[in-house]
Amino acid sequence: MLIKKGSGIKSSLITSQKQYLKRRQFIKYSLAAVGSLVLDKSQLFAETSESEYAKLPNIIPSSYSTNDKTNSWEHITTYNNFYEFGTSKEDPAENAHSLNPKPWKISIEGHCKNPGEYDVDDLVKNNQLEERVYRLRCVEAWSMVIPWVGIPLKTVLDRAEPTSKAQFVEFVTLLEPKQMQGQNSSVLQWPYLEGLRMDEAMNPLTILAVGLYGRVLPSQNGAPIRLVVPWKYGFKSIKSIVRIRFVEKMPVNTWNVSAPAEYGFYANVNPGVDHPRWSQKKERRLGSFSKKETLLFNGYAEQVGHMYTDLDLKKWF
Repeated sequence: MLIKKGSGIKSSLITSQKQYLKRRQFIKYSLAAVGSLVLDKSQLFAETSESEYAKLPNIIPSSYSTNDKTNSWEHITTYNNFYEFGTSKEDPAENAHSLNPKPWKISIEGHCKNPGEYDVDDLVKNNQLEERVYRLRCVEAWSMVIPWVGIPLKTVLDRAEPTSKAQFVEFVTLLEPKQMQGQNSSVLQWPYLEGLRMDEAMNPLTILAVGLYGRVLPSQNGAPIRLVVPWKYGFKSIKSIVRIRFVEKMPVNTWNVSAPAEYGFYANVNPGVDHPRWSQKKERRLGSFSKKETLLFNGYAEQVGHMYTDLDLKKWF
């Protein structure tokens, strides 16, 4: 497979929020100008209303939620990084309709006593769904507050009974270029890979999300199941997972392979470690024009800081 190494992804491929909103505004006013025409919305933008997604039953609120105001459904479902469907922020909303999220199975492998293949629906049925309002921070100096619905990753990992050799957990995204047209490009190495240290994976904040705003997870947000690690940058939150593997050594993760000088394995939100092309000291909440100070570990230092007391966060960024 062809991959981009060294400098990694060109900055020209990373759409800024300002550019994205300008395009959205242009489309909005262009449609208004041709009001006499009947247009199929899907030809221009794959926006979907919240009501088009089935409600998930028996959700309980989580004590881990932030009190921050949540972003809107439109923000969350139309401004996404999901390179399997394109490199622009709006590409996933336009293109992810090609993904078939049902049926869906996850293979659990590696150093564990109970390896096997698990249906996502069974995982959901066998665990209590929780709504957790988490901040999600992107390395491009913007953030969102998202009401995820999911299950603690720990409950799934415990079911597999990892052995003492399991020091890390590797995650793998679906590899299916017919459904994910972005995988026909060489912009990244496919399939998308991610990993966590075992204690990070077992932390109660880490979840497998299957929905948002109390409804089934849209394809552009990583349907039918994705990782959410709220104290790390967004690229750690791997989407459309098909394999979870317990491994002994630190696994490869996609962005670190593509641009090792820009994206480390740990990816903890840290205002003291700048990205080579921009500062991490401040962030802008999507939908807001003002910036705010970036908090260490995205504001979750009390829950996760103990895991990194002996780690050089500038070396292991």
